[in-house]
Amino acid sequence: MRIDLHCHSRASDGTDTPAELVRNAAAAGLDVVALTDHDTTRGYDEAIAALPEGLTLVTGAELSCRVDGVSMHLLAYLFDPAEPNLFAERELVRDDRVPRAQGMVAKLNALGVPVTWEQVERIAAGGSVGRPHVATALVELGVVPTVSDAFTEEWLADGGRAYVEKHETDPFEAIRLVKGAGGVCVFAHPAAAKRGRTVPESRIAEMAAAGLDGIEVDHTDHDTDARIRLRGLAKELGLLVTGSSDYHGSRKTVPLGAYTTDPEVYGEITRRATGAFPVPGAGGA
Repeated sequence: MRIDLHCHSRASDGTDTPAELVRNAAAAGLDVVALTDHDTTRGYDEAIAALPEGLTLVTGAELSCRVDGVSMHLLAYLFDPAEPNLFAERELVRDDRVPRAQGMVAKLNALGVPVTWEQVERIAAGGSVGRPHVATALVELGVVPTVSDAFTEEWLADGGRAYVEKHETDPFEAIRLVKGAGGVCVFAHPAAAKRGRTVPESRIAEMAAAGLDGIEVDHTDHDTDARIRLRGLAKELGLLVTGSSDYHGSRKTVPLGAYTTDPEVYGEITRRATGAFPVPGAGGA
């Protein structure tokens, strides 16, 4: 089985529609794909309706969190999307994305970059607006060559010249909320140092004690040394190890299935979840 547990659609900052994502996942030879848009579940219905036969969909979300001043992301899988407490927190985070992005546009304008809010809105195309949309605007204007090049201190990285904070959930509270909604929690790309400061291992140990289920080890932003270190940490803390592409369509160069999760780990994730179940494809439109 080929299992990719971290993918984005146009419901947040990917370039594929949810329907295109699942069709592309099947074409890429995946058996299981997770839809983990940022702080939203709005792509679920479209993805399920289009799900090809032979492909299983894991519903999820990538939650924006912050601890000790460090931004981090928590992958939440197979939670009940209607559970009111987690729903309210997701909406709070999502609602803060627009003024945050508008603030980044204002800072870029002050730096002499002629980006407009209308341009960012067009790029977001109704999705949950975020830094990748602003980064794409910088690419369109020729300010940086790629989206990744916008995530530096010169531009949009944490603490960068055009960075603006947004509401982000305390990860311990996020773990509590996801568990309360019957979901499973995995720390996304915990050693992605090029994105900014990373969470220390001592804090990850505290999250494990609070109910964190796993850490994403095999990821394009982790080099060999980081993967070795994270595998050792996962073994020490009794955490599951996942791997995934963090696919964003054409916004990033990493293809679907570039990194995958072991079937036994996937089985354990599904066993632990009580809020929702994987959806088998029935030959969608």
